[in-house]
Amino acid sequence: MRSIRVGLIGWGTVGCGVIQVLRENEADIRNRLGVPLELRRVADLDVDRPRPVSVPRDLLTNRIDDILNDPEIDIVVELIGGLDAAREVIRRAIDSGKHVVTANKALLAHSGNELFRVAAERGRAIGFEASVAGGIPLIKALREGLAGNRIQTIFGILNGTANYILTRMAEGGLSFEDALGEAQQMGYAEANPALDVEGIDTAHKLAIASALSFGTPIRFDEVYTEGISHIDPDDIQFGEEFGYSLKLLAIARHMDGRIETRVHPTLIPRHHVLASVKGAYNAVHVQGNAVGNIMLYGMGAGMMPTGSAVVGDLIDLARDILGGTPGRIPALAFQPDRLAEIAIKPIADVSTCYYFRFSALDQPGVLSKVSGILGKYHISIAAVIQKGRRKASSVPIVMLTHEALESNVRAALAEIDQLDIVTAPTQIIRIENQETNNFF
Repeated sequence: MRSIRVGLIGWGTVGCGVIQVLRENEADIRNRLGVPLELRRVADLDVDRPRPVSVPRDLLTNRIDDILNDPEIDIVVELIGGLDAAREVIRRAIDSGKHVVTANKALLAHSGNELFRVAAERGRAIGFEASVAGGIPLIKALREGLAGNRIQTIFGILNGTANYILTRMAEGGLSFEDALGEAQQMGYAEANPALDVEGIDTAHKLAIASALSFGTPIRFDEVYTEGISHIDPDDIQFGEEFGYSLKLLAIARHMDGRIETRVHPTLIPRHHVLASVKGAYNAVHVQGNAVGNIMLYGMGAGMMPTGSAVVGDLIDLARDILGGTPGRIPALAFQPDRLAEIAIKPIADVSTCYYFRFSALDQPGVLSKVSGILGKYHISIAAVIQKGRRKASSVPIVMLTHEALESNVRAALAEIDQLDIVTAPTQIIRIENQETNNFF
């Protein structure tokens, strides 16, 4: 039988990883498939720039059409990133009868529903393991390994850049700006890091993972998203005094007929396994009604881990091609006509515990005024730290609360921040612990 032929569009970092994995593991891949997985063509706008992984000149082209119009290519790998151009590449690949593998989480978060529908109508499949959590096989776990479960919660760290920054702030006492600069020097953060540090990249991934888990269309626009650029090292230190570590978490829950999907900085108990995930690593905790709690851990990005995920998809698609069963597993795990428009719970309706840091004048009665307003909005205080006196200066007052409704918290803080004794907007960080979630 002939080989399964692959056309790669985008010879960047991940493209280099895909080529390297195909080369290093060529014999193992052939033994698993029974036929070669052949890289037939590589397209990029600049084929002359040196890369860490080289490609024979006769395989290179700067024309995407050389791949899309080649009738012998079975699978197209899209690794150019972005939205419009990548969407056009995938649509044209499907229309020309080819299967597709992509690592493009932003595109899938915005246009995945359309692309999956078109692929199914054409009898083609899209592999997208590398779009969420890099080298961690989360999508395969949700679509296949946990298919016998009703997924209840996904909870984890899905952005290595943000996790590296928070790790350095915690361990090195760095400011956000200094930790970001270090991440950029190390190659973990882009020159424009907004997608990572403002939580948008994590929200893209959570939108995809929650759709796979709960049997709904992808709804990125309804994911509540908050980043880490406002985090102060003092908040990390105060959290540690209370026994918590700070992480940028992606949280999705299906409870009481509605779904929570939210991304924000979160304090979690220091003893929880996620608190030990440091640097650029990712980890995802999944709760199924039959399997219970499981965790997947590993590198969420990088040339070789992401290349590994792309090649895993290539092998899966090749097996289905050889077996005559492309599209055997629905793209979003559930049959397309069984996807449900389950209501998304607004952030105002979410109940959780909270960390507050007030900046207040050092005067008698400040604590009673603040606690009085919190009580008015049914917010119960669990713990307080008030630092020493500073004449003619504001002092931090740090509180942890019991579980409270987000809308009540926002109303209370709006009133507190108007007090003449409060000198700066209150810092708020949500907490996940035993009171709010049985993972802890």
